[in-house]
Amino acid sequence: MKLFYQSWALCLLLLSSLYTCAQTNTTTDDKAGLKISIGYINNSVYLGRTDTVRTPTFTPALSYTFSNGIYLLGALDYITNRKSGKVDGGNIEIGYKFTDIDNFEAGASFTKLFYNSGSTQVSSSVSSIINAYAAYSITNIITPGIDFNYNINKTGISGDFLINPSILHEFEITGILGNDDRLLISPQAGLNAGSQNFYGGYLERTGKLTKKGVLVGSAIITAANTAYNKSLSDFKILDYELTMPLQYKTGIFIATVTPTYAFAQNSLPQSTEAEKIITKNVELTSPYKPSVFYFEVALALKF
Repeated sequence: MKLFYQSWALCLLLLSSLYTCAQTNTTTDDKAGLKISIGYINNSVYLGRTDTVRTPTFTPALSYTFSNGIYLLGALDYITNRKSGKVDGGNIEIGYKFTDIDNFEAGASFTKLFYNSGSTQVSSSVSSIINAYAAYSITNIITPGIDFNYNINKTGISGDFLINPSILHEFEITGILGNDDRLLISPQAGLNAGSQNFYGGYLERTGKLTKKGVLVGSAIITAANTAYNKSLSDFKILDYELTMPLQYKTGIFIATVTPTYAFAQNSLPQSTEAEKIITKNVELTSPYKPSVFYFEVALALKF
C-alpha cells in the first residue's frame, strides 16, 4: 500500500511537470471509419491476475465506427507458446461513444467473449461484459474518469460488478518525422475494485481449485478454502495500476505501445493459516503474484 501511494504521488508530479512542457490534447480516436489492427501482449493479465504460465497473445481486430458514434468490433486471441489450441478465443463488441461536449467523453458497450475449453486466461470464466464510462478534462490538465463493468460469468458462476476510477493527462508532440504526424503520451494511474467470482471460476476450471476445496499443489485446508470462496463475492480493491500509453499517428497509420505495472490486491484468502501455507509455496504452486509488469504493442490502419 505504501508503495502505491508513493507511485501515485510520483505519477501526479509527472503529470504536472508534463503539462508545463507540452500542449495538452484530449482528442480520441473517435472518427468514423474502418480500423484494421494487430496487437501483441507479452502476458495476458486481468485485473492484476495472471496464469502461472506466461500467455503471450496476438490479437487481430477489425472495427467500424459510424458517424453517430456507434461502433462494431471483432477480435481473435492467438496464443503463441502453445503446441495446440493456439486460437484461444475472441470477442465481438457493440458500443457507443459520446464526444459532443467539450472536454467530456462518455460511452457504453456490450462485449460477448469466447474461449476454447483449454483456455488458461484468467478472464476465461467471463461470458459477457456490460460497460459504461465517463471522463472529463479539467482545464486540460487532469482528466478523471470512471468505468463501470458488470461481468456476466459462465453458467454456475455468479456475476461480478467492477469499477475503475482513474486519472490521466494527455499531451501531444507534433512534427517528429513529418509535418502531419503526432505523438500522444497519456500517463495514467487508477485502480480496479469489485467482486472476483470470475477468479474462483478460473481456479476451479483450470484445475488449480478442485470442487473438494483443495488448491492443487498447495496444502490449503478445506476451512481456509471455504473462507476464500466466500471472499470472492466481497467488494474489494483488486489491483492498482500505473500505465503510460504512447500512440504515434501519421496519415492512416497508428502505432501504440502501452506498458503497465499492476499491483494485485486481495488475490488470496486473508486467513492467517492460509497465508502461511501460501507464502511458503507461492513461487512454485500458486497463481498469485503480488505485482506484474506487462506491455501491449499494436499497429493499426484507420480509413
